[in-house]
Amino acid sequence: MRFARALPFAALFLTSSLAAGCTPKAAEPAAPVEAATAEPAVLHVYSARHYDGDKAMYARFEEVSGVKVEVFESKAPQLLEKITAEGAASPADVIIVSDAGMLHKFQAAGLTQPIISPALDAAIPTRLKEASGHWVGLARRARVIAYDPAKVKPEDVDQYTDLASPKLKGKICVRPSKDIYNLSLMGELIGRMGEETATAWARSVVANFARPPEGGDTAQLEAIAAGQCAVAIVNHYYWMRAATGSPEEQAMAAKSKLSFPDQDGAGTHVNITGAAITANTDAKDAALKLIEWLATPEGQVMLTAETKEFPAAAGATLPAGLEQLPAFKESDFALSSLGESQAKAQTIFDTAGWN
Repeated sequence: MRFARALPFAALFLTSSLAAGCTPKAAEPAAPVEAATAEPAVLHVYSARHYDGDKAMYARFEEVSGVKVEVFESKAPQLLEKITAEGAASPADVIIVSDAGMLHKFQAAGLTQPIISPALDAAIPTRLKEASGHWVGLARRARVIAYDPAKVKPEDVDQYTDLASPKLKGKICVRPSKDIYNLSLMGELIGRMGEETATAWARSVVANFARPPEGGDTAQLEAIAAGQCAVAIVNHYYWMRAATGSPEEQAMAAKSKLSFPDQDGAGTHVNITGAAITANTDAKDAALKLIEWLATPEGQVMLTAETKEFPAAAGATLPAGLEQLPAFKESDFALSSLGESQAKAQTIFDTAGWN
């Protein structure tokens, strides 16, 4: 189904409100409006998110927009494979995945198109969007250092470079190197340090491993709580979800604290959950409508309430619990460049023995 060009989302409601307060003259019947008589549009979202709260989020969007949403969920690499295999016949209209580096992969495969939206330009900071508009960040995640305060001093983990210190020998747990979160962090370190220094850093971090890389970020927090290590690199929201979760999860989170590195320097590495419009969609206007809505105050709350990510739009309400975290300086490193450094980042990890 083809869609007429959508107005910015706020304008749609303004137009509807004005129309509701006026009675047109009965001179000639107005031309029929397709949205009033046709079946609701169907928008196909391919999402790497797996949260129960997203069901309520899409239901609310359906309510306010009249656009029906069908969601296919899988891990981001599998979504990339699926859309590629489906080709021009893919039903996918919107892609929602985590990490700018992952969004770059969809863009590099020719699966996305530029998003043109004054509403998004006004709501989302420039650095959280791809330079030519192929994707836009809708939520932020900080890559921080979790540590056991009984074993490690805060000043020993207040910079990413501290992870290479001999003081931390035998104390660090991490995800495997191929994980996109680590690749993107390394991409920024390459941009700031240069390849040679970043390689030396990675070798020194590997020398400090308490165990071979395994599991996700929650597994690293569990390892700290179990005494298997004292330091880990994690995204902030894994710790926050545990800290606001079940009594067992809260007890686990209580064994560690978070350091937001490089506050006296470049700032903490921040990445995104973002969205893109597929290159072959025939529902471009409805796709844009969804992404614009997710950037509204209501959309931001529903997108981040369960994940405990930081909203991307300035002034949006924080999810419950995030007020416990300190205000921190974010790195201003261009996210759109992270994907371009993935191959170099993986080579550095491989050279360092970060398996």
